[in-house]
Amino acid sequence: MPVLPDTEAALAARMAANGILEADLVEKFVRASGPGGQKVNKTSSAVYLKHIPSGIEVKAQESRSQAMNRFLARRILVERIERIRLGKESAEEQRIEKIRRQKRKRSKRSKQRMLADKRHHAAKKEGRRSPSD
Repeated sequence: MPVLPDTEAALAARMAANGILEADLVEKFVRASGPGGQKVNKTSSAVYLKHIPSGIEVKAQESRSQAMNRFLARRILVERIERIRLGKESAEEQRIEKIRRQKRKRSKRSKQRMLADKRHHAAKKEGRRSPSD
């Protein structure tokens, strides 16, 4: 599937907004790894990008198309640079922080309240059971 011109133009605008120049990129076409057999072993469809000023390196091999992988590599590079530049404000950082909060251990009080609610709910359900059980 080819990259649409308007999608490519939007990416070029994002690159320009973040100060990423094509001259600052080192691009190499390498062989992809993983499943794919002979096709993967013979063609260099994976794209390796290095942004010289920041030192960020990216490799894209999601697609069998070299053109699509070039687009994806640039998009990943822009997202990483935006994440570094924006820090906490970035959407990716917010998503990661949300997951971190969800996994955090509950406070003692909230855990007791949750368990009390569970016991109360279980008691209600117990009252609904038929007497023969």
